[in-house]
Amino acid sequence: MPSNPLQPPVWIATPTALHKLAGELTRQPRIAVDTESNSLYAYREQVCLIQFSTPETDYLVDPLALNDLSRLAPIFANPEIQKIFHAAEYDIITLKRDFGFTFANLFDTMQAVRILGYQQVGLDSTLAEKFGVIVNKRFQKANWGQRPLPSELINYARLDTHYLLDLHTLLQAELEVNDRLILAREEFGRISKMNGRAENGCAAWQRFSGTQNLTSRELALLQELCTWRESQAQRMNRPVFKIVSHKILITLAQTAPQTYADLEALGLSRRQIDLFASDMLKAIRRGLQAKPLLRPDSPRPDEALLKRLDSLRHWRKNVAERLGVESDVVLPRPFMQAIAEANPQDIAALAKLMPDSPWRFEKYGDKILELLKK
Repeated sequence: MPSNPLQPPVWIATPTALHKLAGELTRQPRIAVDTESNSLYAYREQVCLIQFSTPETDYLVDPLALNDLSRLAPIFANPEIQKIFHAAEYDIITLKRDFGFTFANLFDTMQAVRILGYQQVGLDSTLAEKFGVIVNKRFQKANWGQRPLPSELINYARLDTHYLLDLHTLLQAELEVNDRLILAREEFGRISKMNGRAENGCAAWQRFSGTQNLTSRELALLQELCTWRESQAQRMNRPVFKIVSHKILITLAQTAPQTYADLEALGLSRRQIDLFASDMLKAIRRGLQAKPLLRPDSPRPDEALLKRLDSLRHWRKNVAERLGVESDVVLPRPFMQAIAEANPQDIAALAKLMPDSPWRFEKYGDKILELLKK
């Protein structure tokens, strides 16, 4: 059981308090970090809380009350201060997106337990197994943009970092004993370079599943409905899926309802009809008048590439089963895709594709080349 008792967390909501916190964090060799965002409650998600823990104190930083968090930037970028997260990838993406932070010297406890082959990798499961601590995850989807935050949310948020320092101590020792610490450090480095959620440039409807059988006329109608939903979500400051679901939009595109009664028959709620019916029907009429939409060409990869991918997948699955880990621990998908596409035929060419993972290159490089040459 961790030795550090639970004391009230320190709320940071003024520039003076943030300045003092930055000084305290700068003196630490390692700190625990987490974030909470409002993705389920706003059109444009933002970080609403940043949690820090040191061996002595838990801190909750309120970005909604602070115009400038730049004092934290040197801490995240400092390679002399280890930043300990659980499931860091999402936190890194949102912190880079909202504040432009860069990162060095991370330790991700979720990636650590994955690399060690744990079956349950959530923070609640890990804390229960290691320390007997029970964390209620029912607040995971709470509205973190509300102010003031209820006491139960404050307590929940501080628990996400309070035990991470002790957990880090245990997991680092396990990684060393199992000769997987070098691999873990490579993964932490890869995560720290995440660039955020870049838009792929495709239309909104192209990110839906279930559109493959729509006609060009129905696609035009769906695109108009997506445009309407996006503008409506922005006006109401709500996530798009809370306006109308993807599934209902596809049904509307297929059936092109013309009346309020038609909309009700398709399963829209009375509230949705009261709020949106008039504008939705206008969007449907615009879609019916629009030029039919041709589906973009999606050329099938050549057979040789598909065979290389299949061979690499089969190999990494077998290795993963022997190690007792998930397949992507052996070879992450971006590495596998890049190797299959480039089809390197010598060790120097393969090395150029794996500059951030010398451990994997050293351990599996020869075998990967052998598979490709077959």
